[in-house]
Amino acid sequence: MQSINLTDHFLIAMPGLEDSFFARTLTYICEHSERGALGLVVNRPTDLSVENLLLQLGMFPKGTASSNLPVLLGGPVQIDSGFVLHEPVGSWKFTLSSNESIGLTSSADILQAVADCEGPKRMLIALGYSGWAAGQLEQELAQNAWLTVPAESQILFELSSEERLPAAMKLLGIDFCNLSSEVGHA
Repeated sequence: MQSINLTDHFLIAMPGLEDSFFARTLTYICEHSERGALGLVVNRPTDLSVENLLLQLGMFPKGTASSNLPVLLGGPVQIDSGFVLHEPVGSWKFTLSSNESIGLTSSADILQAVADCEGPKRMLIALGYSGWAAGQLEQELAQNAWLTVPAESQILFELSSEERLPAAMKLLGIDFCNLSSEVGHA
């Protein structure tokens, strides 16, 4: 199978995807290599706000800039752990760079900076992540479980979670309503 790298791409769940967690999701791929893939679902808000998350962690927000942002459900793996997708990359303790401007950080220092109004300019906070073993994502792509498109930071950071999937579909020139769960051949 030809090697592909979907780092800094969106995965758009096809209607026929049988995993109920990923139905109608948009996932940002933070890292993809021969070892597997790691991403965050970016259109599944929880009822938890960033402010309430910070308070639960004993961090007291000094401002309201990001207080009302919803915390996302980033995936079914490690749902008790927090992940911050942000721009710019910055210099946090545990950051994975997806490209020259977007990073994924899993250390508490970034959350404290958010509470202190010194965090990244643009960010999403998620509980849990989505992970694929070596070759698993490629196999799912071959089974038509996902569409892929290069990611755009405006979709991640400037649109609401409800607007992200339609905007990513628009990059492909497709309306989700026109997709079928049936796989066919011409």
